[in-house]
Amino acid sequence: MARVPYVEREDVPKEHRDLLVSSLQDRPLHVYRALGNNPEVLAGLQGFLSSLWSDSGLSDRRRELVILSVTREIGNEYEFHQHVNIARGVGIDDGTIAAVSRGEFDDLDDEEATLLRYALAVVGGEVEDRDHDAITDHYDESAVVGVAALAEGYTALGGIIDALGVELEEEFVGWDPTAESE
Repeated sequence: MARVPYVEREDVPKEHRDLLVSSLQDRPLHVYRALGNNPEVLAGLQGFLSSLWSDSGLSDRRRELVILSVTREIGNEYEFHQHVNIARGVGIDDGTIAAVSRGEFDDLDDEEATLLRYALAVVGGEVEDRDHDAITDHYDESAVVGVAALAEGYTALGGIIDALGVELEEEFVGWDPTAESE
């Protein structure tokens, strides 16, 4: 059960009401409704995440691979679940999603594997010079900043979701979407 109420449109100032609705799913999401208890924070966080989404320097596929890898690493079911659906929408198949969830990057190209290893090092607070050198073989400084911010941004969002006890709107797809549900 969520630790804060899920606000309704009429509970927030008019200028913030549209923030409760996911632009990708065209419906209110629990995460936004929980954050709507502080509409200014919701607006700021959405602005930040929107920038990470569009300005990270990554393709849609690579952005989603990073988000899936990071949200799995921190164990955040809510964001992993949301981004499985988004990943599918940008052409990532369930086998790749499952492999990323297991931390198995062998079937990815070298650039993607390096990207995910770097993102996980960022989240773990363990970026070494060799990790930085490896990522800069593939990305310029602007994208490296974008990747680090994307990884930490979704780590922060996952922590907020966990602290507030935000619940999924539907049944969790699972860490391995290829597995048969029991």
